[in-house]
Amino acid sequence: MIAQYYEFLRLGREGYTKVQNASYQVAAYLADEIAKLGPYEFICTGRPDEGIPAVCFKLKDGEDPGYTLYDLSERLRLRGWQVPAFTLGGEATDIVVMRIMCRRGFEMDFAELLLEDYKASLKYLSDHPKLQGIAQQNSFKHT
Repeated sequence: MIAQYYEFLRLGREGYTKVQNASYQVAAYLADEIAKLGPYEFICTGRPDEGIPAVCFKLKDGEDPGYTLYDLSERLRLRGWQVPAFTLGGEATDIVVMRIMCRRGFEMDFAELLLEDYKASLKYLSDHPKLQGIAQQNSFKHT
């Protein structure tokens, strides 16, 4: 909170708004592109009316693309990205989601790199189906 206030003071209202809008644009772009890659249901698409500049999605109910979000998260981590897959809390502990935060400094060029690695990870998972299912047990702890 203090850091946000400092940024607001340093950049001014116009500068801070510009930075935030850029983050929202990157998040919305990622959501649009990821939607083309799999059977996903989006919880947050990074648009300003949904809250923060983040992308959060789950596999559509009844869909089996041949991988889990844990598997995908693990492949992305091996490529240098921290894109957590985790279960929701409360009464939704059976729902696994994946989340991408688009903060200041995560610009469109990084989004393009992430999408390249995302596609490469999907290809790997498609080409190596027998290796799947172990990521949940050995997954990086994002909390």
